[in-house]
Amino acid sequence: MSGLDNVSPLVDIRGLRVSFKGVPVVHGVDVQVRAGQCVALVGESGSGKSVTARTLVGLTGAGAQVQAQRLAYAGRDLAGLDEASWQRLRGAQIGFVMQDALGSLDPLRRVGNEIEEALLLHTRLGPEARRLRVLELLREVGVPEPEVRARQYSWQLSGGLRQRALIAAAIACKPRLLIADEPTTALDATVQAQILALLEQLRGEDNSLLMVSHDLAVVARLADWVVVMRQGEVVEQGSAEQILQDPHDPYTQRLLTAARAVHFQRPATPALALVEPAVNTAKQPVLLEARNLSKAFIGPDGRAREVLSDVSLQLRAGQTLGVVGESGSGKSTLGRILLGLERPDQGQVQFAGQDWLALSNDQQRLARQGIQVVFQDPLASFDPRYTVLRVLAEALAQAGVPRALQRTEAVALLERVQLPAGVLERRPLELSGGQRQRIAIARALAMKPRVLVCDEPVSALDVSVQARILALLAELKAELNLACLFISHDLGVVEQVSDQVLVMQGGRVVEQGEAGQVLGQPRHPYTRALLDAVPGLPAAQPLWVRRIAV
Repeated sequence: MSGLDNVSPLVDIRGLRVSFKGVPVVHGVDVQVRAGQCVALVGESGSGKSVTARTLVGLTGAGAQVQAQRLAYAGRDLAGLDEASWQRLRGAQIGFVMQDALGSLDPLRRVGNEIEEALLLHTRLGPEARRLRVLELLREVGVPEPEVRARQYSWQLSGGLRQRALIAAAIACKPRLLIADEPTTALDATVQAQILALLEQLRGEDNSLLMVSHDLAVVARLADWVVVMRQGEVVEQGSAEQILQDPHDPYTQRLLTAARAVHFQRPATPALALVEPAVNTAKQPVLLEARNLSKAFIGPDGRAREVLSDVSLQLRAGQTLGVVGESGSGKSTLGRILLGLERPDQGQVQFAGQDWLALSNDQQRLARQGIQVVFQDPLASFDPRYTVLRVLAEALAQAGVPRALQRTEAVALLERVQLPAGVLERRPLELSGGQRQRIAIARALAMKPRVLVCDEPVSALDVSVQARILALLAELKAELNLACLFISHDLGVVEQVSDQVLVMQGGRVVEQGEAGQVLGQPRHPYTRALLDAVPGLPAAQPLWVRRIAV
Protein backbone atom coordinates (compact mmCIF):
# COMPACT_ATOMS: atom_id res chain seq x y z
CA MET A 1 0.00 0.00 0.00
CA SER A 2 3.06 2.24 0.07
CA GLY A 3 2.17 4.07 -3.15
CA LEU A 4 -1.17 5.05 -1.63
CA ASP A 5 -0.01 5.98 1.87
CA ASN A 6 -0.23 9.74 1.32
CA VAL A 7 -3.63 9.62 -0.40
CA SER A 8 -6.68 10.42 1.75
CA PRO A 9 -8.77 7.25 2.09
CA LEU A 10 -12.12 6.97 0.37
CA VAL A 11 -13.28 4.90 3.34
CA ASP A 12 -11.92 5.66 6.80
CA ILE A 13 -12.97 3.43 9.70
CA ARG A 14 -11.21 3.88 13.00
CA GLY A 15 -12.08 2.34 16.33
CA LEU A 16 -15.36 0.83 15.11
CA ARG A 17 -17.36 -0.90 17.82
CA VAL A 18 -20.72 -2.61 17.19
CA SER A 19 -22.94 -4.28 19.79
CA PHE A 20 -26.31 -6.01 19.67
CA LYS A 21 -28.40 -5.93 22.87
CA GLY A 22 -25.27 -4.98 24.76
CA VAL A 23 -23.24 -7.89 23.37
CA PRO A 24 -20.16 -6.59 21.45
CA VAL A 25 -19.50 -8.22 18.06
CA VAL A 26 -16.95 -5.77 16.61
CA HIS A 27 -14.17 -4.44 18.85
CA GLY A 28 -12.19 -1.37 17.76
CA VAL A 29 -11.72 -2.21 14.08
CA ASP A 30 -9.57 0.01 11.84
CA VAL A 31 -9.97 -0.26 8.04
CA GLN A 32 -9.06 2.18 5.28
CA VAL A 33 -9.88 1.88 1.58
CA ARG A 34 -8.23 4.24 -0.89
CA ALA A 35 -9.37 5.18 -4.39
CA GLY A 36 -8.51 2.49 -6.92
CA GLN A 37 -7.88 -0.08 -4.20
CA CYS A 38 -9.46 -3.43 -3.40
CA VAL A 39 -9.49 -4.30 0.29
CA ALA A 40 -10.64 -7.77 1.40
CA LEU A 41 -12.06 -8.63 4.82
CA VAL A 42 -11.45 -12.31 5.58
CA GLY A 43 -12.10 -14.53 8.58
CA GLU A 44 -14.35 -17.27 9.83
CA SER A 45 -18.11 -17.02 10.21
CA GLY A 46 -18.85 -14.79 13.20
CA SER A 47 -15.62 -12.80 12.88
CA GLY A 48 -17.51 -9.52 12.36
CA LYS A 49 -16.49 -8.89 8.76
CA SER A 50 -20.05 -8.67 7.36
CA VAL A 51 -21.17 -6.44 10.24
CA THR A 52 -18.23 -4.13 9.51
CA ALA A 53 -19.15 -3.94 5.82
CA ARG A 54 -22.88 -3.39 6.45
CA THR A 55 -22.13 -0.54 8.86
CA LEU A 56 -20.70 1.41 5.91
CA VAL A 57 -24.11 1.46 4.21
CA GLY A 58 -26.27 1.97 7.28
CA LEU A 59 -27.53 -1.62 7.30
CA THR A 60 -25.91 -2.83 10.52
CA GLY A 61 -29.27 -4.15 11.73
CA ALA A 62 -32.11 -3.41 14.09
CA GLY A 63 -31.02 -2.75 17.65
CA ALA A 64 -27.35 -2.27 16.75
CA GLN A 65 -25.27 0.16 18.78
CA VAL A 66 -22.52 1.65 16.60
CA GLN A 67 -19.62 3.72 17.92
CA ALA A 68 -16.48 4.86 16.11
CA GLN A 69 -13.67 7.36 16.46
CA ARG A 70 -14.16 7.96 12.74
CA LEU A 71 -16.61 6.51 10.21
CA ALA A 72 -16.33 8.39 6.93
CA TYR A 73 -16.85 8.00 3.18
CA ALA A 74 -15.17 10.46 0.78
CA GLY A 75 -14.51 12.75 3.72
CA ARG A 76 -18.17 12.72 4.79
CA ASP A 77 -18.97 11.74 8.35
CA LEU A 78 -21.45 8.83 8.27
CA ALA A 79 -22.17 8.79 11.97
CA GLY A 80 -25.70 9.93 12.70
CA LEU A 81 -27.04 9.89 9.11
CA ASP A 82 -30.81 9.50 8.95
CA GLU A 83 -32.45 6.90 6.72
CA ALA A 84 -33.24 9.41 3.95
CA SER A 85 -29.55 10.37 3.75
CA TRP A 86 -28.51 6.71 3.65
CA GLN A 87 -30.95 6.03 0.82
CA ARG A 88 -29.46 8.87 -1.23
CA LEU A 89 -25.99 7.45 -0.66
CA ARG A 90 -26.76 3.76 -1.23
CA GLY A 91 -26.92 2.76 -4.86
CA ALA A 92 -25.71 6.11 -6.17
CA GLN A 93 -22.34 6.40 -4.40
CA ILE A 94 -22.00 3.05 -2.62
CA GLY A 95 -23.17 -0.19 -4.21
CA PHE A 96 -23.80 -3.17 -1.97
CA VAL A 97 -23.93 -6.85 -3.01
CA MET A 98 -25.37 -8.95 -0.21
CA GLN A 99 -24.44 -12.59 0.28
CA ASP A 100 -28.01 -13.96 0.38
CA ALA A 101 -29.30 -13.31 -3.13
CA LEU A 102 -32.66 -15.01 -2.59
CA GLY A 103 -33.35 -13.07 0.60
CA SER A 104 -32.15 -9.80 -0.96
CA LEU A 105 -34.42 -9.92 -4.01
CA ASP A 106 -38.15 -9.32 -3.63
CA PRO A 107 -39.93 -12.57 -4.64
CA LEU A 108 -42.99 -10.53 -5.73
CA ARG A 109 -41.08 -8.30 -8.20
CA ARG A 110 -39.62 -9.20 -11.56
CA VAL A 111 -35.82 -9.23 -11.74
CA GLY A 112 -35.77 -6.38 -14.26
CA ASN A 113 -37.80 -4.17 -11.92
CA GLU A 114 -35.38 -4.92 -9.07
CA ILE A 115 -32.40 -3.78 -11.15
CA GLU A 116 -34.27 -0.78 -12.54
CA GLU A 117 -35.07 0.60 -9.08
CA ALA A 118 -31.61 2.14 -8.58
CA LEU A 119 -31.83 3.79 -12.01
CA LEU A 120 -35.28 5.16 -11.16
CA LEU A 121 -34.08 6.60 -7.85
CA HIS A 122 -30.68 7.97 -8.84
CA THR A 123 -30.75 8.81 -12.57
CA ARG A 124 -32.85 10.85 -14.99
CA LEU A 125 -33.10 8.09 -17.59
CA GLY A 126 -36.46 7.61 -19.26
CA PRO A 127 -38.39 4.30 -19.24
CA GLU A 128 -36.92 2.95 -22.51
CA ALA A 129 -33.37 3.99 -21.58
CA ARG A 130 -33.78 2.29 -18.21
CA ARG A 131 -35.07 -0.90 -19.86
CA LEU A 132 -32.08 -1.00 -22.22
CA ARG A 133 -29.67 -0.30 -19.36
CA VAL A 134 -31.15 -3.23 -17.38
CA LEU A 135 -30.58 -5.58 -20.32
CA GLU A 136 -27.04 -4.22 -20.75
CA LEU A 137 -26.30 -4.86 -17.07
CA LEU A 138 -27.63 -8.42 -17.23
CA ARG A 139 -25.37 -9.09 -20.24
CA GLU A 140 -22.38 -7.59 -18.42
CA VAL A 141 -22.76 -10.00 -15.53
CA GLY A 142 -23.18 -12.99 -17.83
CA VAL A 143 -26.93 -13.66 -17.64
CA PRO A 144 -28.10 -15.59 -20.72
CA GLU A 145 -31.30 -14.49 -22.48
CA PRO A 146 -31.49 -11.20 -20.53
CA GLU A 147 -34.84 -10.24 -22.11
CA VAL A 148 -36.39 -13.41 -20.68
CA ARG A 149 -34.63 -13.30 -17.30
CA ALA A 150 -35.64 -9.66 -16.72
CA ARG A 151 -39.29 -10.77 -16.84
CA GLN A 152 -38.82 -13.63 -14.39
CA TYR A 153 -39.04 -13.59 -10.60
CA SER A 154 -36.03 -14.35 -8.38
CA TRP A 155 -37.45 -17.70 -7.27
CA GLN A 156 -37.56 -18.81 -10.91
CA LEU A 157 -33.79 -18.39 -11.27
CA SER A 158 -30.94 -20.61 -10.17
CA GLY A 159 -28.74 -19.48 -7.28
CA GLY A 160 -26.01 -18.34 -9.63
CA LEU A 161 -28.39 -16.33 -11.81
CA ARG A 162 -29.86 -14.65 -8.73
CA GLN A 163 -26.39 -13.67 -7.56
CA ARG A 164 -25.58 -12.15 -10.96
CA ALA A 165 -28.85 -10.19 -10.91
CA LEU A 166 -27.94 -8.83 -7.49
CA ILE A 167 -24.53 -7.69 -8.76
CA ALA A 168 -26.20 -6.04 -11.77
CA ALA A 169 -28.47 -4.06 -9.42
CA ALA A 170 -25.50 -2.97 -7.27
CA ILE A 171 -23.45 -1.63 -10.20
CA ALA A 172 -26.36 -0.05 -12.09
CA CYS A 173 -25.38 3.54 -11.21
CA LYS A 174 -21.62 2.94 -11.44
CA PRO A 175 -20.98 3.62 -7.74
CA ARG A 176 -17.60 4.91 -6.63
CA LEU A 177 -17.42 2.28 -3.87
CA LEU A 178 -18.71 -1.26 -4.31
CA ILE A 179 -19.09 -3.38 -1.18
CA ALA A 180 -19.38 -7.05 -2.09
CA ASP A 181 -20.25 -9.57 0.63
CA GLU A 182 -19.26 -13.00 -0.75
CA PRO A 183 -20.01 -11.91 -4.34
CA THR A 184 -19.01 -15.23 -5.97
CA THR A 185 -20.21 -17.74 -3.36
CA ALA A 186 -22.95 -19.29 -5.51
CA LEU A 187 -21.12 -19.10 -8.84
CA ASP A 188 -19.41 -21.82 -10.84
CA ALA A 189 -15.82 -21.38 -11.98
CA THR A 190 -16.48 -19.95 -15.45
CA VAL A 191 -19.10 -17.43 -14.30
CA GLN A 192 -16.95 -16.61 -11.27
CA ALA A 193 -14.08 -15.78 -13.62
CA GLN A 194 -16.41 -13.53 -15.63
CA ILE A 195 -17.63 -11.72 -12.49
CA LEU A 196 -14.08 -11.29 -11.18
CA ALA A 197 -13.03 -9.80 -14.52
CA LEU A 198 -16.03 -7.44 -14.32
CA LEU A 199 -15.12 -6.38 -10.77
CA GLU A 200 -11.55 -5.73 -11.89
CA GLN A 201 -12.85 -3.66 -14.77
CA LEU A 202 -15.16 -1.65 -12.49
CA ARG A 203 -12.28 -0.75 -10.20
CA GLY A 204 -10.65 2.21 -11.90
CA GLU A 205 -8.38 4.93 -10.59
CA ASP A 206 -11.26 6.52 -8.71
CA ASN A 207 -13.38 3.46 -7.91
CA SER A 208 -12.78 1.10 -5.01
CA LEU A 209 -13.91 -2.33 -3.88
CA LEU A 210 -14.40 -3.56 -0.33
CA MET A 211 -14.87 -7.30 -0.47
CA VAL A 212 -15.93 -9.78 2.20
CA SER A 213 -14.95 -13.31 1.23
CA HIS A 214 -14.04 -16.70 2.62
CA ASP A 215 -12.59 -17.71 -0.78
CA LEU A 216 -8.91 -16.88 -0.48
CA ALA A 217 -8.29 -17.70 -4.16
CA VAL A 218 -10.73 -14.92 -5.09
CA VAL A 219 -9.01 -12.64 -2.58
CA ALA A 220 -5.65 -13.49 -4.16
CA ARG A 221 -6.92 -12.46 -7.57
CA LEU A 222 -8.58 -9.15 -6.64
CA ALA A 223 -7.22 -7.74 -3.39
CA ASP A 224 -4.40 -5.26 -2.88
CA TRP A 225 -4.79 -5.23 0.89
CA VAL A 226 -6.15 -7.94 3.20
CA VAL A 227 -7.66 -7.46 6.67
CA VAL A 228 -7.93 -10.65 8.73
CA MET A 229 -10.66 -10.64 11.40
CA ARG A 230 -11.36 -13.03 14.25
CA GLN A 231 -14.09 -12.71 16.89
CA GLY A 232 -14.68 -9.06 16.04
CA GLU A 233 -11.05 -7.95 16.07
CA VAL A 234 -8.40 -7.37 13.40
CA VAL A 235 -5.62 -9.88 14.06
CA GLU A 236 -3.50 -8.99 11.02
CA GLN A 237 -3.56 -6.80 7.94
CA GLY A 238 -1.15 -6.11 5.13
CA SER A 239 -0.57 -6.41 1.42
CA ALA A 240 -2.26 -9.37 -0.26
CA GLU A 241 1.13 -10.80 -1.18
CA GLN A 242 2.38 -10.72 2.39
CA ILE A 243 -0.81 -12.03 4.01
CA LEU A 244 -1.39 -14.86 1.52
CA GLN A 245 2.22 -16.01 1.21
CA ASP A 246 3.84 -15.24 4.55
CA PRO A 247 1.23 -14.55 7.25
CA HIS A 248 2.50 -13.77 10.71
CA ASP A 249 -0.52 -14.59 12.87
CA PRO A 250 -1.19 -18.29 13.65
CA TYR A 251 -4.91 -17.79 12.91
CA THR A 252 -4.17 -16.52 9.39
CA GLN A 253 -1.82 -19.45 8.89
CA ARG A 254 -4.60 -21.88 9.85
CA LEU A 255 -7.04 -20.20 7.45
CA LEU A 256 -4.57 -20.61 4.58
CA THR A 257 -3.89 -24.24 5.47
CA ALA A 258 -7.64 -24.97 5.40
CA ALA A 259 -8.02 -23.07 2.11
CA ARG A 260 -5.28 -25.08 0.43
CA ALA A 261 -6.87 -28.31 1.68
CA VAL A 262 -10.12 -27.63 -0.22
CA HIS A 263 -8.70 -25.66 -3.15
CA PHE A 264 -8.71 -27.40 -6.53
CA GLN A 265 -5.29 -28.51 -7.71
CA ARG A 266 -5.30 -30.22 -11.08
CA PRO A 267 -3.33 -33.44 -10.61
CA ALA A 268 -0.31 -34.16 -12.77
CA THR A 269 -1.66 -37.64 -13.50
CA PRO A 270 -5.10 -39.15 -12.98
CA ALA A 271 -3.75 -41.58 -10.38
CA LEU A 272 -2.77 -38.74 -8.08
CA ALA A 273 -6.28 -37.29 -7.92
CA LEU A 274 -7.90 -40.02 -5.85
CA VAL A 275 -7.29 -41.40 -2.43
CA GLU A 276 -7.82 -45.17 -2.52
CA PRO A 277 -11.47 -45.69 -1.54
CA ALA A 278 -12.24 -47.58 1.67
CA VAL A 279 -14.44 -50.01 -0.30
CA ASN A 280 -14.44 -51.18 -3.87
CA THR A 281 -17.59 -49.37 -4.95
CA ALA A 282 -17.69 -51.17 -8.30
CA LYS A 283 -18.82 -54.29 -6.42
CA GLN A 284 -21.42 -52.46 -4.35
CA PRO A 285 -25.13 -52.58 -5.26
CA VAL A 286 -26.66 -49.77 -7.30
CA LEU A 287 -28.89 -47.77 -4.97
CA LEU A 288 -29.95 -44.92 -7.24
CA GLU A 289 -30.24 -44.99 -11.02
CA ALA A 290 -31.53 -42.50 -13.56
CA ARG A 291 -32.21 -43.43 -17.17
CA ASN A 292 -32.68 -40.94 -20.00
CA LEU A 293 -34.16 -38.13 -17.89
CA SER A 294 -35.55 -35.10 -19.72
CA LYS A 295 -37.35 -32.09 -18.29
CA ALA A 296 -38.58 -28.78 -19.75
CA PHE A 297 -40.10 -25.67 -18.16
CA ILE A 298 -42.27 -22.99 -19.73
CA GLY A 299 -40.60 -19.55 -19.65
CA PRO A 300 -42.33 -16.16 -19.28
CA ASP A 301 -42.40 -15.87 -23.06
CA GLY A 302 -44.50 -19.06 -23.27
CA ARG A 303 -41.67 -21.06 -24.85
CA ALA A 304 -40.60 -24.43 -23.44
CA ARG A 305 -36.93 -24.63 -22.43
CA GLU A 306 -35.31 -27.99 -21.87
CA VAL A 307 -33.32 -28.02 -18.61
CA LEU A 308 -32.48 -31.75 -18.72
CA SER A 309 -31.90 -33.81 -21.82
CA ASP A 310 -31.31 -37.59 -21.82
CA VAL A 311 -29.41 -37.68 -18.49
CA SER A 312 -28.42 -41.09 -17.10
CA LEU A 313 -26.37 -42.04 -14.01
CA GLN A 314 -25.77 -44.75 -11.44
CA LEU A 315 -24.91 -44.34 -7.75
CA ARG A 316 -23.63 -47.30 -5.75
CA ALA A 317 -23.50 -47.89 -2.00
CA GLY A 318 -20.43 -46.25 -0.43
CA GLN A 319 -19.80 -44.13 -3.53
CA THR A 320 -19.76 -40.35 -3.96
CA LEU A 321 -20.77 -38.99 -7.35
CA GLY A 322 -19.85 -35.35 -7.86
CA VAL A 323 -22.12 -33.38 -10.21
CA VAL A 324 -20.57 -30.17 -11.58
CA GLY A 325 -21.52 -27.59 -14.18
CA GLU A 326 -22.42 -23.96 -14.64
CA SER A 327 -25.35 -22.30 -12.93
CA GLY A 328 -28.43 -23.25 -14.94
CA SER A 329 -26.84 -26.46 -16.25
CA GLY A 330 -29.61 -28.56 -14.66
CA LYS A 331 -27.74 -29.81 -11.57
CA SER A 332 -30.37 -28.84 -9.01
CA THR A 333 -33.27 -29.95 -11.22
CA LEU A 334 -31.56 -33.34 -11.54
CA GLY A 335 -31.27 -33.50 -7.74
CA ARG A 336 -34.96 -32.66 -7.24
CA ILE A 337 -36.02 -35.37 -9.70
CA LEU A 338 -33.79 -37.96 -7.98
CA LEU A 339 -35.37 -37.00 -4.64
CA GLY A 340 -38.85 -37.47 -6.09
CA LEU A 341 -39.69 -33.77 -5.62
CA GLU A 342 -40.04 -33.17 -9.37
CA ARG A 343 -41.34 -35.45 -12.12
CA PRO A 344 -39.38 -35.80 -15.35
CA ASP A 345 -41.10 -35.41 -18.69
CA GLN A 346 -39.33 -38.55 -19.87
CA GLY A 347 -37.11 -41.20 -18.32
CA GLN A 348 -36.98 -43.38 -15.21
CA VAL A 349 -35.63 -43.10 -11.67
CA GLN A 350 -35.05 -46.20 -9.60
CA PHE A 351 -34.19 -46.15 -5.90
CA ALA A 352 -33.21 -49.47 -4.30
CA GLY A 353 -34.79 -51.28 -7.24
CA GLN A 354 -38.12 -49.42 -6.99
CA ASP A 355 -39.46 -47.23 -9.80
CA TRP A 356 -40.14 -43.79 -8.24
CA LEU A 357 -42.75 -42.86 -10.82
CA ALA A 358 -44.74 -46.08 -10.34
CA LEU A 359 -45.10 -45.57 -6.56
CA SER A 360 -48.17 -44.01 -4.96
CA ASN A 361 -47.71 -40.86 -2.88
CA ASP A 362 -47.80 -42.87 0.36
CA GLN A 363 -45.33 -45.43 -0.99
CA GLN A 364 -43.03 -42.68 -2.23
CA ARG A 365 -43.17 -40.89 1.14
CA LEU A 366 -42.13 -44.12 2.88
CA ALA A 367 -39.37 -44.88 0.36
CA ARG A 368 -38.04 -41.30 0.58
CA GLN A 369 -36.85 -41.95 4.14
CA GLY A 370 -33.99 -43.85 2.56
CA ILE A 371 -32.84 -40.86 0.47
CA GLN A 372 -32.28 -37.58 2.30
CA VAL A 373 -31.03 -34.14 1.32
CA VAL A 374 -28.70 -31.48 2.74
CA PHE A 375 -29.35 -28.07 1.16
CA GLN A 376 -27.00 -25.16 0.56
CA ASP A 377 -28.92 -22.89 2.94
CA PRO A 378 -30.04 -24.90 5.98
CA LEU A 379 -31.54 -21.81 7.63
CA ALA A 380 -34.17 -21.58 4.89
CA SER A 381 -35.12 -25.24 5.49
CA PHE A 382 -35.64 -24.81 9.27
CA ASP A 383 -38.65 -23.29 10.99
CA PRO A 384 -37.04 -20.34 12.82
CA ARG A 385 -39.46 -20.84 15.74
CA TYR A 386 -38.24 -24.40 16.38
CA THR A 387 -35.45 -25.32 18.75
CA VAL A 388 -32.82 -27.78 17.51
CA LEU A 389 -34.49 -30.44 19.66
CA ARG A 390 -37.82 -29.91 17.90
CA VAL A 391 -36.13 -29.95 14.46
CA LEU A 392 -34.49 -33.31 15.21
CA ALA A 393 -37.48 -34.73 17.10
CA GLU A 394 -39.73 -34.08 14.11
CA ALA A 395 -37.39 -36.10 11.88
CA LEU A 396 -37.02 -38.85 14.48
CA ALA A 397 -40.80 -39.10 14.80
CA GLN A 398 -41.10 -39.62 11.05
CA ALA A 399 -38.49 -42.37 11.38
CA GLY A 400 -40.70 -44.09 13.97
CA VAL A 401 -38.72 -43.25 17.13
CA PRO A 402 -41.06 -43.10 20.18
CA ARG A 403 -41.41 -39.69 21.82
CA ALA A 404 -39.85 -40.92 25.08
CA LEU A 405 -36.61 -41.76 23.26
CA GLN A 406 -36.39 -38.75 20.95
CA ARG A 407 -34.25 -36.55 23.21
CA THR A 408 -31.74 -39.37 23.77
CA GLU A 409 -31.60 -40.08 20.04
CA ALA A 410 -31.23 -36.34 19.29
CA VAL A 411 -28.20 -36.15 21.61
CA ALA A 412 -26.71 -39.18 19.84
CA LEU A 413 -27.22 -37.48 16.46
CA LEU A 414 -25.48 -34.33 17.72
CA GLU A 415 -22.55 -36.42 18.93
CA ARG A 416 -22.33 -38.00 15.48
CA VAL A 417 -21.97 -34.55 13.86
CA GLN A 418 -19.63 -33.35 16.63
CA LEU A 419 -21.95 -30.89 18.38
CA PRO A 420 -22.60 -30.67 22.14
CA ALA A 421 -25.97 -31.53 23.65
CA GLY A 422 -26.25 -27.91 24.80
CA VAL A 423 -27.36 -26.72 21.36
CA LEU A 424 -30.64 -28.66 21.66
CA GLU A 425 -32.40 -25.71 23.29
CA ARG A 426 -31.10 -23.13 20.80
CA ARG A 427 -32.84 -21.93 17.63
CA PRO A 428 -31.29 -21.91 14.13
CA LEU A 429 -30.77 -18.12 14.17
CA GLU A 430 -28.64 -18.52 17.31
CA LEU A 431 -26.21 -20.88 15.57
CA SER A 432 -23.31 -20.24 13.21
CA GLY A 433 -23.45 -21.32 9.56
CA GLY A 434 -21.28 -24.36 10.25
CA GLN A 435 -23.41 -25.40 13.23
CA ARG A 436 -26.61 -25.07 11.18
CA GLN A 437 -25.15 -27.23 8.44
CA ARG A 438 -24.23 -29.90 11.00
CA ILE A 439 -27.81 -29.81 12.30
CA ALA A 440 -29.06 -30.26 8.72
CA ILE A 441 -26.81 -33.32 8.35
CA ALA A 442 -28.00 -34.68 11.72
CA ARG A 443 -31.62 -34.24 10.64
CA ALA A 444 -30.93 -36.16 7.43
CA LEU A 445 -29.21 -38.97 9.37
CA ALA A 446 -32.23 -39.32 11.67
CA MET A 447 -33.97 -41.21 8.87
CA LYS A 448 -31.05 -43.67 8.60
CA PRO A 449 -30.78 -43.00 4.85
CA ARG A 450 -28.89 -45.10 2.37
CA VAL A 451 -28.41 -42.17 -0.03
CA LEU A 452 -27.54 -38.56 0.84
CA VAL A 453 -28.08 -35.81 -1.75
CA CYS A 454 -25.92 -32.78 -0.95
CA ASP A 455 -26.82 -29.66 -2.96
CA GLU A 456 -24.00 -27.10 -2.52
CA PRO A 457 -23.67 -28.07 1.19
CA VAL A 458 -20.52 -26.03 1.94
CA SER A 459 -20.54 -23.17 -0.59
CA ALA A 460 -21.74 -20.59 1.95
CA LEU A 461 -19.22 -21.64 4.63
CA ASP A 462 -15.75 -20.27 5.30
CA VAL A 463 -12.79 -22.48 4.42
CA SER A 464 -12.01 -23.82 7.89
CA VAL A 465 -15.66 -24.82 8.45
CA GLN A 466 -15.78 -26.28 4.92
CA ALA A 467 -12.83 -28.51 5.75
CA ARG A 468 -14.50 -29.75 8.96
CA ILE A 469 -17.86 -30.44 7.26
CA LEU A 470 -16.18 -32.33 4.41
CA ALA A 471 -14.17 -34.39 6.89
CA LEU A 472 -17.40 -35.14 8.77
CA LEU A 473 -19.16 -36.28 5.59
CA ALA A 474 -16.20 -38.53 4.75
CA GLU A 475 -16.33 -40.12 8.22
CA LEU A 476 -20.10 -40.69 8.01
CA LYS A 477 -19.83 -42.13 4.52
CA ALA A 478 -17.21 -44.66 5.65
CA GLU A 479 -19.03 -45.50 8.89
CA LEU A 480 -22.51 -45.90 7.39
CA ASN A 481 -21.58 -47.00 3.83
CA LEU A 482 -23.63 -44.05 2.55
CA ALA A 483 -24.00 -43.30 -1.13
CA CYS A 484 -23.68 -39.59 -1.77
CA LEU A 485 -24.72 -37.42 -4.71
CA PHE A 486 -22.66 -34.25 -4.27
CA ILE A 487 -23.85 -31.28 -6.34
CA SER A 488 -21.36 -28.41 -6.33
CA HIS A 489 -19.84 -25.64 -8.43
CA ASP A 490 -16.63 -25.85 -6.34
CA LEU A 491 -14.19 -28.11 -8.15
CA GLY A 492 -11.84 -28.21 -5.15
CA VAL A 493 -14.60 -29.64 -2.99
CA VAL A 494 -15.68 -32.09 -5.70
CA GLU A 495 -12.08 -33.22 -6.17
CA GLN A 496 -11.75 -33.88 -2.46
CA VAL A 497 -14.92 -35.94 -1.91
CA SER A 498 -15.77 -37.69 -5.19
CA ASP A 499 -15.08 -41.15 -6.56
CA GLN A 500 -16.89 -40.40 -9.83
CA VAL A 501 -17.62 -37.06 -11.50
CA LEU A 502 -20.44 -36.12 -13.89
CA VAL A 503 -20.10 -32.84 -15.83
CA MET A 504 -23.25 -31.08 -17.07
CA GLN A 505 -23.66 -28.31 -19.63
CA GLY A 506 -27.01 -26.97 -20.83
CA GLY A 507 -28.92 -29.86 -19.28
CA ARG A 508 -26.76 -32.55 -20.91
CA VAL A 509 -24.02 -34.79 -19.56
CA VAL A 510 -20.88 -33.91 -21.53
CA GLU A 511 -18.42 -36.05 -19.57
CA GLN A 512 -18.42 -38.56 -16.73
CA GLY A 513 -16.01 -41.05 -15.24
CA GLU A 514 -13.47 -41.60 -12.48
CA ALA A 515 -12.77 -38.36 -10.64
CA GLY A 516 -9.04 -38.62 -11.32
CA GLN A 517 -9.60 -39.04 -15.05
CA VAL A 518 -12.21 -36.27 -15.45
CA LEU A 519 -10.36 -33.72 -13.32
CA GLY A 520 -6.84 -34.76 -14.27
CA GLN A 521 -7.18 -35.40 -18.00
CA PRO A 522 -10.57 -34.03 -19.14
CA ARG A 523 -11.65 -34.94 -22.65
CA HIS A 524 -14.43 -32.42 -23.27
CA PRO A 525 -13.56 -28.75 -24.05
CA TYR A 526 -16.23 -27.57 -21.59
CA THR A 527 -14.67 -29.55 -18.72
CA ARG A 528 -11.27 -28.11 -19.59
CA ALA A 529 -12.78 -24.59 -19.61
CA LEU A 530 -14.28 -25.16 -16.14
CA LEU A 531 -10.94 -26.30 -14.76
CA ASP A 532 -8.98 -23.49 -16.41
CA ALA A 533 -11.32 -20.88 -14.92
CA VAL A 534 -10.56 -21.81 -11.29
CA PRO A 535 -8.69 -18.89 -9.66
CA GLY A 536 -5.27 -19.73 -8.24
CA LEU A 537 -4.18 -19.68 -4.62
CA PRO A 538 -0.54 -18.66 -4.08
CA ALA A 539 1.74 -21.34 -2.73
CA ALA A 540 3.04 -21.05 0.81
CA GLN A 541 6.42 -19.35 0.97
CA PRO A 542 9.14 -21.88 1.89
CA LEU A 543 10.48 -21.56 5.42
CA TRP A 544 14.02 -20.82 4.25
CA VAL A 545 12.73 -17.87 2.18
CA ARG A 546 10.94 -16.53 5.26
CA ARG A 547 14.12 -16.78 7.31
CA ILE A 548 16.15 -14.87 4.70
CA ALA A 549 13.42 -12.19 4.58
CA VAL A 550 13.61 -11.83 8.35
